[in-house]
Amino acid sequence: MKIAAIIPVKTFSQAKTRLNLSDSQKEELCKIMLEEILHTLSISPQIEKIIVVTKEKSAIDMAKKFNAISIIDDEEKSVNGAVALADKYLLENGFDASIVFPQDIPFIKTQDIDFILNYKIPPNFAIVVPSRRFDGTNALVRMPVNLMKTHYDEDSYKIHMNTAKVHTRNVALVFSKRIMWDVDNIEDLEFLLEQNEKPHITQKIKSVLESN
Repeated sequence: MKIAAIIPVKTFSQAKTRLNLSDSQKEELCKIMLEEILHTLSISPQIEKIIVVTKEKSAIDMAKKFNAISIIDDEEKSVNGAVALADKYLLENGFDASIVFPQDIPFIKTQDIDFILNYKIPPNFAIVVPSRRFDGTNALVRMPVNLMKTHYDEDSYKIHMNTAKVHTRNVALVFSKRIMWDVDNIEDLEFLLEQNEKPHITQKIKSVLESN
């Protein structure tokens, strides 16, 4: 089965506005988090290809480093629009399933990917991993790729669950702590650093926060 990971990446200068950090700090933080998730996905035996949808040059350069496909999102209107661009590519290239991740879950590990994909029930299925606050979707698995449209930025995890149930009876809500740990505000970031699941990443992030 060919499974692709989709990562929509917002322009770094426009991302993480609720963190109350300087532009340079936000950019460095985005780079650290994206590079780490790309690294993790690149060594996962479950993932055939990584698709990065963005117009951020740094993200495009980083994608090349990990042999990922970059799809240019010139309009950058929404996460849903970015995913739709990736869906088109995957359908045209014979992928069976996709899993959408945000760019801000740096503590994800390969065993987390194995864990959620062990829930798959072919031939049609959807898996939703919510965010820590249960107000977003931090992983969305769809088989086939076009099983349903995405609904990010709209209390998405509940909508994704309900929408998936319209299209298939094989729907699973899965909890994976490291995937659920995203970074939307400073409280999220502090929580993440307290967990220290990846000490080398924790140290990199702390260095950014301590810089001016």
